[in-house]
Amino acid sequence: MSKDPNIMSFFEHLEELRKRIFRSLLILLVAFLGCWNYHRELYLFLARPLTKFMKSGSQLAFTSLTEPFMMYIKLSFLASLFAASPFLFYQLWRFISPGLKPREKRWALPFILFGTLFFLAGGFFGYSVVFPLACRFFLQIGGDFTPVLTVSQYLSLATKVLLGIALTFELPVLIFFLARFGLVTPKFLLRSFRYFVVIAFVVAALITPTPDMVTQSLVAVPLILLYLLGILIAWAAGKRPTDKPS
Repeated sequence: MSKDPNIMSFFEHLEELRKRIFRSLLILLVAFLGCWNYHRELYLFLARPLTKFMKSGSQLAFTSLTEPFMMYIKLSFLASLFAASPFLFYQLWRFISPGLKPREKRWALPFILFGTLFFLAGGFFGYSVVFPLACRFFLQIGGDFTPVLTVSQYLSLATKVLLGIALTFELPVLIFFLARFGLVTPKFLLRSFRYFVVIAFVVAALITPTPDMVTQSLVAVPLILLYLLGILIAWAAGKRPTDKPS
């Protein structure tokens, strides 16, 4: 029996994974070098959700000689993830596409386009809405004290919030593929809605640094709306019994 040329062996999958990881790292390196040229501007941009609530002339601090340099490196890498996201989604698609049927490979452009849009939208939502509220909350709580805020702690918090929300915004894309592969159905998603509401608030509690329900709701409610959007996507694009194999 001849081997199907479309079926890859285990070692071929490993080789394909190695190739995609290498190219992704190369893309990230190029994006990192570009972002590094603007590391000061990126810092001012990222610090704005905090500094606009601080007293005039106040600045973030550092406690070791190398801390600002390491912060700029990490910040440039964070920015490169967003800048290179279309190319990273393309590499991810090239890795999974060999396992798809010929008619399913036409999803390449929608996957890259909507994957990138949802990722950037999540990052923007975290930066413009969630993170400023979290910064204001903590500064108000600590209003009786003199803040000594370090750049590394601030960047760590910002990375957790921005990347966490950006990744959770990929939910509709994930549901689309699960529906196309027949792993979930709109009926199953509707039945699981009340459980997802609980999951959304748990995820929001893990992502957001504040314990208040207002900030957590700002993350949980969009997740719930994205889940409802995913149900519509599953209904429109889900695998049906009439679908014939290619």
